[in-house]
Amino acid sequence: MQSLFSEQSRVMILIVACALLWSLESFVPLNGDAKDRFRRAVPNIALTLLLVVTNLLLSFASAQLAALIQAKQFGLFFMIPLSPWMTLILGIVALDLFAYFAHSLLHKSWAGWQFHRVHHSDRDVNVTTAFRQHPGETVWRVLWQVLAVAVFGLSLEVLAVYLTMSALNAQFEHANIKIDDSFDRWLRLVVVTPNMHKVHHSRQQIETDTNYSNIFSIWDRIFGTYTRAVDFKRLRYGLDGFDAPDKQTVTALLKLPFVNETQ
Repeated sequence: MQSLFSEQSRVMILIVACALLWSLESFVPLNGDAKDRFRRAVPNIALTLLLVVTNLLLSFASAQLAALIQAKQFGLFFMIPLSPWMTLILGIVALDLFAYFAHSLLHKSWAGWQFHRVHHSDRDVNVTTAFRQHPGETVWRVLWQVLAVAVFGLSLEVLAVYLTMSALNAQFEHANIKIDDSFDRWLRLVVVTPNMHKVHHSRQQIETDTNYSNIFSIWDRIFGTYTRAVDFKRLRYGLDGFDAPDKQTVTALLKLPFVNETQ
């Protein structure tokens, strides 16, 4: 498992998944406008590369913490006898719960929103939007992952499995693909689907402040942040005031958290 979910293996898995979803977007798009699709995705690709680099730089600290926790047998999961498979399952659930908290706080705190606006300012949500993320937000999310590792006593292997699942579902839920409504309704009982997540990218704040879940959709139902209805005919992505081309460059997006804007 350790070799399968190494940093290099995970990157390759995500590249393959992104290529497949990018191709699928061409055949069954939710939004049929594919004009200049690659050119518009360039900032997202650049930010994705920064995300990979930032995660690689922080992975050493996560690995050291996980090794220390395992050596000291510190954390809630060491207090009760659990099989390796149960530890893996509960660890994934615990990490996903902390990811929900991390995401919701990005919306509800002023400082968090300054960074998270980079993700939400994308006017064309597709598979490349998944990792359109400011390095400052990446650090915030990693801190919550590290906190979950410390609280529950998770191993590096559990964290690696979760991060792979999380990244794959992030690509899936952002993908510009059309999914049958009946199938989507059944699927979203368990995981966040493209139809469920798209409303989170609405320009209307009342819709943006819903559907925070990362992998498992249950958290929004538990904490009362779930919205089911979505009208794709009127749904508009992005943030008002950030549509201009000069606001969508890589440089502008990196500066965005430190610029005083109205949104």
